Formats: sequence, C-alpha cells, structure tokens
Amino acid sequence: MLMGLASMSQMAVELLLKLQSDSEESDDDVDSHNAYDTRLLVAFTDMLTTVERQFWAQKTSTEWWDHLVMQVWDDEQWLQKFWMRKATFMRLCAELAPALQRKDMRLRAALPVEKQVAIAIWKLANPDSYRLVANQFGVGKSTVGITLIQVCRAINHIRRTVTLGNVHDIVAGFAQMVFPNCGGVIDGTHIPILAPAHLDSKYINRKGYFSMVLQALVDHRGRFIDINAGWSGKVHDARIFQNTGLFRKLQAGTFFPDRKITVGQGSSNYCCGLDPAQGFHLLCPPTNRGEANS
Repeated sequence: MLMGLASMSQMAVELLLKLQSDSEESDDDVDSHNAYDTRLLVAFTDMLTTVERQFWAQKTSTEWWDHLVMQVWDDEQWLQKFWMRKATFMRLCAELAPALQRKDMRLRAALPVEKQVAIAIWKLANPDSYRLVANQFGVGKSTVGITLIQVCRAINHIRRTVTLGNVHDIVAGFAQMVFPNCGGVIDGTHIPILAPAHLDSKYINRKGYFSMVLQALVDHRGRFIDINAGWSGKVHDARIFQNTGLFRKLQAGTFFPDRKITVGQGSSNYCCGLDPAQGFHLLCPPTNRGEANS
C-alpha cells in the first residue's frame, strides 16, 4: 500500500509540473489552468486522507485469569503457583495500586492492577517464557515484559521495615517443631543473573551458573525476620553470614530481646538455627564473659 501511494504521489507531482509549464506558455488560459491545478491537488489530498485505517489486534482469552484464578482457586493453588495466598496478593495489589493504576485508552482498556501484579509474580515464580505467560493471561508478549519491569519498579519503591516480631511466639513455634530455644532459621539461596562480562568469574557459583546470594532469617512460619542480598554467587554462605549486621548483632547479644535461657551451667540469649551446609548448627550469642556458643 505504501509503495502504491508513493508511485501515485510521484505521478501527481509530475502531472502538476507539466500543467504548470503548460500554463506558463499560454497567458490567456492562466486562470483556467490554476483552477484545474487546484482541483487536482484537492482531489489528490482527499484521496490520501480517505485511506481506511485498520487496527489489528490478536484475539486472546482472559477466561483463565478472570474466572478460574480469581474465583475458583483456593489458597493451596495460589501458594503453589504464586507462592502467596490470595489475601496476601490482594494486600500487595492495594499497596501497588497508586503506582500501577492506568487510564483506559481509546483503542484498548488498561490492564487492572491485579492482573499486572499477577503477570509479574507468575513470571518471577515460574520458569515460563514470556510467550507462555502471555498466552496464559491473554495478553501480548511485549505486555508481559513491560508489566514485569513496571511492577518490579513499583515494588522497589515500597518502604517496608522487616521486624523481628513476637519472640515468645516464634520460640514457642519452633519448640513445637522439636527445636527448643530457637529464635529463627537462616539460609541462603542463589538467584540466577546475567553476570557482567568483565566480572563473570566472580559471580559463578559452585553449581556452575552465575548468581547473586539472598540470605534470609525466617521465623517458625517462614516469614522474613532479616534479609541480606547482593553478594556474588562465588562467595561462601558462611563468609556472607559473618559479614552481615545480623551476625554482629547476634555476637553482641542485641538482636533478640534481653531474655535469658539456661544452657548447661550458664545462660544465653535465644539461638539462631543455621544451615548445616554452612558449617554451623546453632548460634547462641554470649551475653556474659565465659559463656560459650552452643
């Protein structure tokens, strides 16, 4: 269509130039020739402006998201696919709504905040490609990529302080798991990344891929108490732990409240359970000279 318009416009220009040259040779018919040129130009302009515009959009279905996920799925299914319950998901959407709310456009309706967050969480929680996620939610592949970036930016601007919570409840919860006097469990996980070309050797982990380490301390219900992220995957978990503020607070006996427990013939604060792969089993921060870690 564009090639046809270009050729037609070239012919029209050549015709106008010819008519103008003919009009210069005949002074008697100047007015008639000018009028004809004007009519020809107007007709050609009308032809260009009356070209029918067609908007193409792929037909997709949102039945899976609108009906099945939002109305039928229970908490177990939400936990399996989104790694959170529906109530938690809705609270997250409420916090992100001011940053993600969009107005409807003339050609299409804006994606609801819930659907934007669901697309991003699904992509982060599952190893699906952009195309599969797009088909799942009934959107375009490019929409998945844009939505993921926008939701991650909105989450990054949430200022939320991770707190210890009720220590008595945490210790009681671990005691029911046959793990007495424990105030938290810590471990690290490797997050795959695309390492910088000039630093790739520093980010390759023992499993053979590039990553950054997220270290987390959780309570008896799996909720975050303390987090630390940013170390390269090559660094050992024990070294990361020993260079965190959590370790320094535990050593100083200031992380947990001033509550003593009896360990042998001495006393200590609550302990922190660690991953055995790190070379530790329990860390009980000393509060008095002579007290030893257990």
